[in-house]
Amino acid sequence: MTRLATMLKNTVKASGRAVRDHLWPPLCAACDVPVQDAAGLCANCWDAISFLGSPQCHACGVPFPYDPGPLALCAACSGIRPIYERARAAFIYDDASRGFILAFKHGDRTDLVPALVKWMARPAAPLLADADIVAPVPLHWTRLLSCRYNQAALLANALARHGHVPSIPDLLQRTRRTGSQGGKSRQGRKKNVRGAFRVHPRFNLILRDKRVLLVDDVMTTGASVEACTRALLRMGAKAVDVITIARVVTSGL
Repeated sequence: MTRLATMLKNTVKASGRAVRDHLWPPLCAACDVPVQDAAGLCANCWDAISFLGSPQCHACGVPFPYDPGPLALCAACSGIRPIYERARAAFIYDDASRGFILAFKHGDRTDLVPALVKWMARPAAPLLADADIVAPVPLHWTRLLSCRYNQAALLANALARHGHVPSIPDLLQRTRRTGSQGGKSRQGRKKNVRGAFRVHPRFNLILRDKRVLLVDDVMTTGASVEACTRALLRMGAKAVDVITIARVVTSGL
């Protein structure tokens, strides 16, 4: 393409974006006030979001109030290490983030995917660098019919493209319809998803010695991602890392 053709193409694109933004101005992902960036937050919502990063537990990713070192574990992971290797999230699941996460999960706000992936890409960077495969936590097929899409799969596909890693949306299957995890205790959540996942039979052979990056929306106790990890390791995966939009952080950590 000649330089003139490239300039004309960029001009047409810029003009198209200007018309689009005039007719449909980009809105804050959290509160819907107009913003400059189509994948962004307004200043007030940005200040309210509790983004996660170092210092944090090397295993589960919960934040530390001080820096105990890069490989330090929280009290829970020191007692019982999760079977996944590392879990990371973009920010804390709280009053500031709950609204737009629920809108994405249950309100058909798939337009939020670019913003969510943009925020997830930072904590996911070292995980993507080590990953051989990216895969989502699956929905049961009956749930998929009613929802029409698996929100974790949308995130997984976009993150895989960002990190240039192969994505396998149906690597895992949910073999039975599990009840909602909401309102259940930690043990209740584990029991609810125990044995509920398996590797799709056609992918059994490709998992050996592969490192999988598992993608989900919110991590609460980690019961679902641990059940998925167990299924992946059983079929020969070398290790499993986890990335989510947000995670619950209880007081006292």
